[in-house]
Amino acid sequence: MFDFTLHASTGLARAGTLALPHGTVRTPAFMPVGTLGAVRGLHPGEVERTGAEIILGNTYHLHLRPGEDVVRALGGLHRFVRWPRPMLTDSGGFQVFSLEGMRSITEDAVTFTSHVDGSRRTITPEGSMEIQAALGADVAMAFDHVVPGQAPHDLAREGMERTLRWLDRCHARHAELVDQGLVAGRHGSQALWPIVQGGIHDDLRLASLEGILERGPWTGIAVGGLSVGEPKPVMHRVLETLAPAMPAGIPRYLMGVGFPADLLEGIARGVDLFDCVAPTRNGRHGSAWTAAGRVNVRGAAHRLESGPLDPECDCEACTGFSRAYLRHLFVAGEILGLRLVALHNVRFLVRLAGQARERILDGTFDRWRHEWLRRYHEREGT
Repeated sequence: MFDFTLHASTGLARAGTLALPHGTVRTPAFMPVGTLGAVRGLHPGEVERTGAEIILGNTYHLHLRPGEDVVRALGGLHRFVRWPRPMLTDSGGFQVFSLEGMRSITEDAVTFTSHVDGSRRTITPEGSMEIQAALGADVAMAFDHVVPGQAPHDLAREGMERTLRWLDRCHARHAELVDQGLVAGRHGSQALWPIVQGGIHDDLRLASLEGILERGPWTGIAVGGLSVGEPKPVMHRVLETLAPAMPAGIPRYLMGVGFPADLLEGIARGVDLFDCVAPTRNGRHGSAWTAAGRVNVRGAAHRLESGPLDPECDCEACTGFSRAYLRHLFVAGEILGLRLVALHNVRFLVRLAGQARERILDGTFDRWRHEWLRRYHEREGT
């Protein structure tokens, strides 16, 4: 149930199929983020109609509310949120480490103050595995120590080495939970994926990957701690450094990255899976992505525009409504406008990943990518 088939490659770019307990995912793929068990503002049926084949849940937020015990009692996350396709849960590592001034880190655990009720909470590597088993997603992520994007070598090494030590604990506890039948949901099966850390330092990234592979085998592997403040060329360099050393037979997941240009640049450097809250967050603020650049839906230039938001898009916003109407919804404070543009952005990224897959399969990806990015950057911000 955790198989990956590689169908074609162009340079480092790859097209494959990932088989998971709740279905298959064609890669490269964008995974919409359902932080609290919902892709913000969208019905699960709407998300499914965008073509999304896998979504995320957030371990930290679901632990705080409604609590993993509630989710388990109601049949696991798939049944709770009414999503029939594959799901992945992050470990909570990024969220707790982003609580600057509200958490403390020891070798054993992270203790933090809940942003919901002010209570003191503790998550250990074993605890993260227990929460994710109760949620029951197809893929659980290892608990990692995330450092700032510009962290110096010594701090990045500390986080990388602790992440490897915690991976040992995650691996052992996750195996126990699976063996004891404690993974929620009708399949009762779950994969554990490790996370490469090491900041912007190539030697640490390669050491992290080496340590992970020594602890394998794995059915997938993630790269974390990027797109957290470092320049784009640095992120590209790290991905280029890791790509030749990555196992070819498992999917590669770049965590927290999902702007259009980043998606194509990541695919060109061997990434198979992406996630990001940006599509829905930008949509709620009236920022729409199109192949001709970013569009400010609130702009007065759209007041009498009868054409669609993006004539190349087949989403429900673009096939059913004009730019003038979408602008009216935002100006009037009507929530439908926020939902429609968020829906468009999700469909845009899902479709973009699908287009990249088609181009990899037919061998034209590099030429298509360069032309797509040229056109996008020329018009971005109009």
